[in-house]
Amino acid sequence: MALADISNLEDIQLLVNTFYSRVRENELLGPIFNERIGDRWAEHLEKMYRFWQTVLLEVHTYTGSPFPPHAKLPVEALHFDTWLQIWNGTLDEFFAGEKASEAKWRGYKMAEMFMYKIEYYRNNDAKPLL
Repeated sequence: MALADISNLEDIQLLVNTFYSRVRENELLGPIFNERIGDRWAEHLEKMYRFWQTVLLEVHTYTGSPFPPHAKLPVEALHFDTWLQIWNGTLDEFFAGEKASEAKWRGYKMAEMFMYKIEYYRNNDAKPLL
């Protein structure tokens, strides 16, 4: 059976729910996410639906700045590589097409930018803008 592309909110929810359930179970990423998010997973998932709906489907439901909550995370390149592996694997399992490819590209660019900024703030006295 050929995979369909990401085309609606239900697709975004499938992607986000599956991805984060795998992140939560991952021995490297799970403890960091579970500690930071605690019992606010439903709220976090709703925010991620809005974020990816805005980014991929151009339905502008997300407002905010994605970086500041991540600025002080105790993460290194291996964490981002693991995140991307889970992200891309989840996309490949359920979707194929232009939006799925864009989601992979955006995930990579976000990981690259977050890693760079986290390193910068860790090594300098600068504070991230909110």
